[in-house]
Amino acid sequence: MKIGILNSGGDCPGLNAVIHGVVGAASELGWEVIGFRDGFEGLLPPGDFILLRPEDTVGILKLGGTILGTTNKGHFAAKIGGGDVSGISKEIIGKAKRTMEQMGIGALIVVGGDGSLTTGLQLFQLGWPIIGVPKTIDNDLQATAMTFGFDSAVSSVVDGLDRLHTTAASHKRVMVLEVMGRHAGWIALWGGMAGGANVILLPEIPFEMEKVARFIKAREAAGCHSTLVVVAEGARLPDGHVMSVDANSGGEVRLGGMGEYVAHEIEKLTGKETRACTLGHLQRGGAPTSLDRILGVRFGVMAVKLAAEGRFGRMVSYQSYHVDSVPHQLRLVDPDGEMVQAARSIGISFGD
Repeated sequence: MKIGILNSGGDCPGLNAVIHGVVGAASELGWEVIGFRDGFEGLLPPGDFILLRPEDTVGILKLGGTILGTTNKGHFAAKIGGGDVSGISKEIIGKAKRTMEQMGIGALIVVGGDGSLTTGLQLFQLGWPIIGVPKTIDNDLQATAMTFGFDSAVSSVVDGLDRLHTTAASHKRVMVLEVMGRHAGWIALWGGMAGGANVILLPEIPFEMEKVARFIKAREAAGCHSTLVVVAEGARLPDGHVMSVDANSGGEVRLGGMGEYVAHEIEKLTGKETRACTLGHLQRGGAPTSLDRILGVRFGVMAVKLAAEGRFGRMVSYQSYHVDSVPHQLRLVDPDGEMVQAARSIGISFGD
């Protein structure tokens, strides 16, 4: 048996842990693992790949990013614009399939987020032996309780808020931190709660700047002269639109600028000095937490198990402390869910 693995979409901590798990589990079965470079693009003739042996993955658990490289653009981008699905051309699929057949790949493990797994699903529906491993720091896949990279991203947000808290208190300022979260606000919600934020703005909960301003003024009147605001990049403006920095990125629209907008409006409506900070790709980089390392390895091992059982078209999942497999769909924050209710109970405002 010869299996392939590729990383597609954005990078995140824990990708190398998945590779380590796949190679280790496949080696135990006597299988050969081929790693395709730069996502699906590595499948295009003449093929860009490397042979992965156990000795090639020694020491990669602690590394951020991916030793295989990745891309969220190119010929296989299945999500464009505001999240619309785009079909991959038959010519491109045909070229990639010839590479698979010539190399004798019996299973292809696709490690990616919503867009990459959408691509994988298209290929599976055309008869490809695809197994999905969910990779998204946004933690926004319905069929899995947690994705690797999410814990590392939340840790970055908490560290950022810890640092912003001291400068906000010293200057009696409002500090706005923009974090990742295109459609789902899990990073903002978890990071904001753990980091002591006072206001959390999410894509799933419509907010009004006037209500945010009134909340900050009420804190000021009560003697709290500094406020921390966390805003997801995908939080929507009052008219329903999102802030974007590049609508022609070759894939989905690049989001950004919501933090600056919120900071400007807060200063205008409250008169308080306000500063904005964007974590951006700091959330994607660096060494993965121990949780993400373990979860990544377990996902890799389960992917190989699915290949051994011929259970293609499935996605590895994590539910109730158990790794298994399921179909996939987007998972959003429930505005009435337990996490949001817990945040409201400790005085956090969602601007609604």
